Amino acid sequence: MEPRKRPEYVLEVLADPTCVKDIVRGASEPARWSPCRTARVPNVIIGILHTIFFHRYFPSMRPSTLEVLDLTLPVVADPELETLIETRVGQLVRQLSSTSSLSGGSRGELGVRFFEKRRRKASGLGGWLTGTGRSEEEVCWEVWKLKITLTTPRTESERMTLLRAEGPALQRTAMSIVKIVNRDKDHIP
Repeated sequence: MEPRKRPEYVLEVLADPTCVKDIVRGASEPARWSPCRTARVPNVIIGILHTIFFHRYFPSMRPSTLEVLDLTLPVVADPELETLIETRVGQLVRQLSSTSSLSGGSRGELGVRFFEKRRRKASGLGGWLTGTGRSEEEVCWEVWKLKITLTTPRTESERMTLLRAEGPALQRTAMSIVKIVNRDKDHIP
């Protein structure tokens, strides 16, 4: 039997880095106007990650929502998962902030892999005698990659253009995730 190939999905994310410093506040702060409209960059990335996890996280959970750029996205209300997501996004944002190029932008990638635990098959009696026949291995069954590009607008009109483009781009990304998870189900263990 041929092992199934794990699917890999790539999502492009474009954002303005002026909001990078607001990662700590996230969506828990009361909404107030700022040039970055409630921490767009981290919340956009966090919203995308939560949308992926919402559709691929199978334990019982209480769903919640996150408002990002006038769009309501699903959130997995699991403190451990939320902490992991915020930590990884914070690391990425710090990395992108420190490596921004002279041209006013930087690129980074964030990956999510889903694994299942399988019993490792013993190789004949050797595995049974040595006790290695009962061990488990983790097998990746799906990969998501977020390719994030932070661009610094040079003028106020460029900034406004980017602001207007981010909401529809986030909506397209969320709809892409929903289409993918509804279409591709055969590989899920």
